[in-house]
Amino acid sequence: MDVGFIGMGRMGRGMAARLAGAGHRVRAWNRSPEAAHGIPGVTPVASAAEAFSGDAAITMLADDAALEATLVAGGLLDAPGRPRLHLGMSTVSVALARQLAAVHERAGVRYVSAPVFGRPDAAAAGALHIVAAGPDAAVEAAAPLFDAMGARTWRFGEAPERANAVKLAGNFMIVAAVEAMGEGSALVEGHGVAAADFLDLMTSTIFAAPVYKNYGGAIAASRFEPPGFGLRLGAKDVRLVLQAAEAAGVPMPAASVLRDGLIEAIAHGDGEKDLAALSRVSARRSGRG
Repeated sequence: MDVGFIGMGRMGRGMAARLAGAGHRVRAWNRSPEAAHGIPGVTPVASAAEAFSGDAAITMLADDAALEATLVAGGLLDAPGRPRLHLGMSTVSVALARQLAAVHERAGVRYVSAPVFGRPDAAAAGALHIVAAGPDAAVEAAAPLFDAMGARTWRFGEAPERANAVKLAGNFMIVAAVEAMGEGSALVEGHGVAAADFLDLMTSTIFAAPVYKNYGGAIAASRFEPPGFGLRLGAKDVRLVLQAAEAAGVPMPAASVLRDGLIEAIAHGDGEKDLAALSRVSARRSGRG
């Protein structure tokens, strides 16, 4: 397929490389042009409009503002060369996903919301878990692209915003896991037990799942750079969780606690570090940070 890719961050670069490696023709654009260079099989282009064309276009941008500025304010959906299919793979708000579905319908472009679970290493390995929602025919058309980028595609119906609700709920649980490990580590250290020993036990037994093992290992080693999932992005996602919860009338008191902890971490200079640095909040509060 002829594919345009917008957003060459650490995730986007790995995803675009996987598409090229699977034999798709890939054109890439990024607001910082140098990021689109040096990816095997991927052709950099000079404008977002050049990338938003062909059989399908993929957007993988940081947040609502970046996606709206590029796609909506940038007029890409009005361009004569717009693609037949757009895969929105960014982690954005439920409200924006619903808005985009309506805008795409008016423009005559099929839209699938398809955020992903996985860090940059999973993107580079084609091991992402893709959460897809949109019209059945559009999801089926996207299947060869999803197969190149992910280990499995999980489908959640025809309303695109459902995929974003699932993604945000999952990210809430990831942040909650990091917070729990940070608090638990602070507790055992208060009683003379090394956090690394505690986390080794927990992540080898009752919490032997990838999120706990990966973030637990980072916390134990104080390994917060380079970021796989940046703490500032985690804070953005928790804000979106709270917005979606309020819109649906769903109380999420734990999300409010997480938001405050993330704000505190950013205030102490940890915003550009990995999400695992959230554990430093509990350490600081207990006088050990």
